[in-house]
Amino acid sequence: MAADPEPDHLADKGPEHARVAVKVDIVVIGAGQAGLSSAYHLRKLGLAPDKDFVVFDQSPEPGGAWQFRWPSLTLATANRVHDLPGMRFEEVVDTSANLVKASVAVPQYFAAYEAAFDLRVHRPVKVTVVCPRGDRLRVETDRGAFSARGLINATGTWESPYIPDYPGADRFHGRQLHTRDYRTAEEFSGLHVVVVGGGISAIQLLDEISHVTSTTWVTRREPQFRDEPFTPEVGRAAVALVEDRVRQGLPPGSVVSVTGLPVTPAIQAARERGTLKRLPMFSEITEHGIRWADGSEQRADVILWCTGFRSSLDHLAPLQLREASGGILMTGRLATQVAKDPRIHLVGYGPSASTIGANRAGSAAARELKAFLDAPVNLGK
Repeated sequence: MAADPEPDHLADKGPEHARVAVKVDIVVIGAGQAGLSSAYHLRKLGLAPDKDFVVFDQSPEPGGAWQFRWPSLTLATANRVHDLPGMRFEEVVDTSANLVKASVAVPQYFAAYEAAFDLRVHRPVKVTVVCPRGDRLRVETDRGAFSARGLINATGTWESPYIPDYPGADRFHGRQLHTRDYRTAEEFSGLHVVVVGGGISAIQLLDEISHVTSTTWVTRREPQFRDEPFTPEVGRAAVALVEDRVRQGLPPGSVVSVTGLPVTPAIQAARERGTLKRLPMFSEITEHGIRWADGSEQRADVILWCTGFRSSLDHLAPLQLREASGGILMTGRLATQVAKDPRIHLVGYGPSASTIGANRAGSAAARELKAFLDAPVNLGK
């Protein structure tokens, strides 16, 4: 990195330094699975951390969004955590102990990975905005400004929970919370909980809560359970459909809507207890519960919105990457490169929004971005 004059790029600076931007070839935003994979592959390509590229992460500790997951989410109940390139998960975490908390195990693994490959992740650093500056990109953070030739964005979705707007939500006297706010089922003991959503997290939390109190489960569409094993072919087919959407510039779809919900022993037990009696989506929220279009009502103390997340991309708004459809037109070998601006790669977006997809996307993004920046004529020269 270089600047004229060159400041200590992560030291607290006063207003007189506000317009000084430290120059670097590539900025990586986010140090979850996708960001770490990208940083690893940049190193493998010969780029030096803190010289040729810099990695920012807004979380206080390693672990990405995993460090904030609810305590009851264990390695046994979480979607599989795939190995990052160059280091197996089992080298750091005893995976035979399936009851270990995912919020402990994954951060432990990520921390060991960062140290082993000297990735020098800077945290906590929040990127506030990325703006075009001619042939470079200006990356504003709460720790100073940076000028980059290329950008790998790996900010995931955890910071962008989605709660649909329903009539009456503002008059509900009970508590409303999102999946990301959930901690333990015991806090709802004695209360009636409405769980909204048809994804894996909704089923897991519904199951937990139903052991300690009464519940109502509502979804917009009839959930599709998959009794047969989840095969690599099923996974590839689902990813292919999501990839097709982003290559058309459409918003990414839900992988679960393609693959269906796996029937685990816990889900089968919930079925047998009568917990998985799904009701259609209500039409409005009342002061004391929910109401359907036919006038029927359910009294409730809590509404738990397990309605997913959106990609955390607000900081990229000045780049005007979105299409009229609301999506971003993606290109490249694994659909990580933004068609409107090849200097920018989105990893952990669309088809790479899974741990194994993030690994492959990190490799593709690093190689394609370096090749683009090394080309004799390009936007980043």
